[in-house]
Amino acid sequence: MKVLGINTATIFGSVGLVDADRILGEYSLNIPVTHSERLMTSIDRLLSDTRVSLEEIDGFSIALGPGSFTGLRIGVSTVKGLAFATGQPVVGVSTLKALAQNLFNCPYKICPILDARKKEVYAALFRADGSRQLKRLTPDMVTSPQALVEQIHGPVAFLGDGVELYGGFLKRKLGRRASFVAPEFSYVRGAVVAQMGLELIAKGERLDIVSFVPHYIRRSEAEIKYEERAKKTTQGVNANGRKGK
Repeated sequence: MKVLGINTATIFGSVGLVDADRILGEYSLNIPVTHSERLMTSIDRLLSDTRVSLEEIDGFSIALGPGSFTGLRIGVSTVKGLAFATGQPVVGVSTLKALAQNLFNCPYKICPILDARKKEVYAALFRADGSRQLKRLTPDMVTSPQALVEQIHGPVAFLGDGVELYGGFLKRKLGRRASFVAPEFSYVRGAVVAQMGLELIAKGERLDIVSFVPHYIRRSEAEIKYEERAKKTTQGVNANGRKGK
């Protein structure tokens, strides 16, 4: 079974192609260029170099979030188009779990952290179960680094782009309990997303192509501003109504 995996949740964009337990290819870019400019080019290059046609793909897997709102929307719209064109299933995986999967044999708890801006991080806690699987200890969350620290007990391995911003803080607060992996393990790889998706597809899981959406965790700025405007409008109408009486 051949599965194409896509990560557009982070600046590090990656597409990977697997066939059972074999990685056929992977193409990644860690540059500040929008995914809309590079995603389809990356997919075309990967399929061309692996000599696999789109019609030979048995399914698609996407890092469904959390992550960049814009990046997630681009990834979701692209994979929906591919699924409609081929009639093949789509599954979604947690961006954080796909990142944590890089440390599937780690003896400590695993904490992937991604920059969520607003002085917050996307984070979750996992533990390896002795195989290639991870046991989830918390749901995906958006939280402050301080609140995250308060949930951690025992040694933890951190990875992800949030380490660059908050690694010093975590080290000061947790001391020897905190360890940090090499930078090359801190990226969400398309091949890992594909492998995780292959396992889900083999179990018969799939997303509804029409209705599925990214896993944002928190509302976008546009939604927050819309709600604030609507609230002010409602308050203004109520105030005018009272004055009219």
